[in-house]
Amino acid sequence: MRYEIRVEGHLSETLAKAFPELGHVVMAGQTLLFGPVVDEAHLYGLLARCQSLGLRVLEMRQLPE
Repeated sequence: MRYEIRVEGHLSETLAKAFPELGHVVMAGQTLLFGPVVDEAHLYGLLARCQSLGLRVLEMRQLPE
């Protein structure tokens, strides 16, 4: 499965390194994290990481295969 997680604000390179398994693109006031998610536990782990870093998740969606 591939997912896209949109967070508020521009993620610094330091914060982006907290998600080594995901690519990222910074755009107009948001950062888009994207990449493979192996299972539901991994997905919840990514969301927990966002929360622990104080990131506000604006949108999350599964991408078509």
